[in-house]
Order: sequence, then C-alpha cells, then structure tokens
Amino acid sequence: MISVVIPVYNEEEIISNILRQVSIELKNSFKEYEIILVNDGSTDRTAEIIKAQNDDRMLVITHPENMGYGKSLLDGIIAAKHDCIAIIDADGSYSPKDIRRLYEYYPQYDMVVGARRGDEYRSGLFKRPARMLFQCLVEYAAGRKVEDVNSGIRIIKKSIILKFKDSLCAGFSFTTTCTIVFLLNYYFVKYLPVLYFKREGKSKIKYWRDTLRTGQIILESILYYNPLKLFLLLAICNGLFGCVVGVLNYYLFRADFLSIMSAICIASFVPIFCTGLIANQLKKTRDSGKHGID
Repeated sequence: MISVVIPVYNEEEIISNILRQVSIELKNSFKEYEIILVNDGSTDRTAEIIKAQNDDRMLVITHPENMGYGKSLLDGIIAAKHDCIAIIDADGSYSPKDIRRLYEYYPQYDMVVGARRGDEYRSGLFKRPARMLFQCLVEYAAGRKVEDVNSGIRIIKKSIILKFKDSLCAGFSFTTTCTIVFLLNYYFVKYLPVLYFKREGKSKIKYWRDTLRTGQIILESILYYNPLKLFLLLAICNGLFGCVVGVLNYYLFRADFLSIMSAICIASFVPIFCTGLIANQLKKTRDSGKHGID
C-alpha cells in the first residue's frame, strides 16, 4: 500500500506523461495505491490537463494561489490514506520506476532516498560547490554519511514526518529540512542511487535566492536540533582564522590592528564554545519538557 504525492506548478508540457508513467508503475507493483496531485496555483493549462485525467485512484488538491513546493507536499502527505508516502517531482527529472526500488527497503527504513546520479546532476558550475557545502554541513551535524541532501524522490513514513510538520520548510527546502530532521533525530535513512534527468519545461528555482534560503534552513535546523556542533564549528573557524591572521601578520605585515584582530578571534573561542554548551543544555531542557521528564 502506498500513497504517491506529486506537487505540480505550471507543468503543462509534461504532467500528462508523468501521470501516465506513475499510474502504470503503481498498477504493476502495488495492490493498493493512490496518487495525490497537488496543483499549486498553476496559471497555465496544467489544471485543465489534470481535470481531463480519468483515474479513480487519483486525488487532486488545488491551491488557489502558489504557496510553495513544501506546502504542496505537506498538504498531500496529510491527505494521504497510507503510512507509506512516496514523493516525486512532476518535471520528468526522476523515473517513476524508481518508486518500486525505493519501496523494497520499506518499512525497515524510516526514509528511503533516491541519491541522484548522472551528467545532469553533476552539471552546473555554481550548483556543485553549494551542494558540496550543504552536504558537508549536514554530515558534520548528523555524524553520518549523506549522499543527497535534497533529492526530490523518496519514501517517507507519514506517522514520523507529521511529528515534525511545524519544523519543515514550506518552500523549495522542504526535502532538505526533511533530511536533517530524520538524521538528527536518529531515524533509519537509506540511500539508493537513481538517475537524474534534464527537466522538461522551465525551472521554477531561483538559484541565488533558493541557495541562500537553503543555507539558512540548514543552519536553523542544526541550531534547533544540535546547537553544540554549530557553535563548536563557529568557534573552531574563528580560532583558525585568528591563527592564520596572526601568522601572516608576524611574517608579512607587522600591523598592530591585525595583531589585535588575531588575538580577539583566538580569545573568542572560549565564549563561543560556552554559548554552545548553554544552548545545548537549553535544548535538553526543552526536550525533557516535551516528554514530561523533570
């Protein structure tokens, strides 16, 4: 039994083909299934094409205006009948055949993620450094290997994801926060390689805005679930910067203001680290209160 949630926004060129592919795969692989299509305020012919579909196992949720990728997914997850939730993008960048591959590891794992592979995923001069930075941050915070932070195809347990619905991003970074929440709360996460294809139509992602927003979301999530690691990272970076400035100043510049800057950066290690300890204790107090522990 599975519920497949597909968020859609202005995908008139591909949506009919995607729905046909998803329906075929689900009919061949599952005894009971449903497709939940969330039309997020599309302004092209997407709504008209969806309306023409004749599938009694498809539930359509319509937003009167565009509310964001994450909001669409969350509304679909809430409406789903089954605890096994699969999500897949409607732009043709993922193969619906991979849903069955991911399902093979359910329910042993709480989340099964398609780790993207292929030339299209590796392309992009500016995208790759951001992906690497975000991946390193999440791996550092979680202490676990993370193969793909924000893949758009995955299987999730509804009973778990709804526990954290207030912590999830309503926009493009929904999958990123989903990954962080599961890892930092010690749920079982499995990664499987999947091919990533060139999307059909025009991308809705605004690179600089969404990249900065994703970075903000990652830092906020780490601060909420594992504050000590974030403050430790800041303290180490600040201290190392002070040491580098001090060495360069000693051998090259001999400037008084650089000596002062170096000393302040090195000395700030202790107060920043102590702030992290305080934040960590506040987190433990908060968690104890949630579970009714004195």
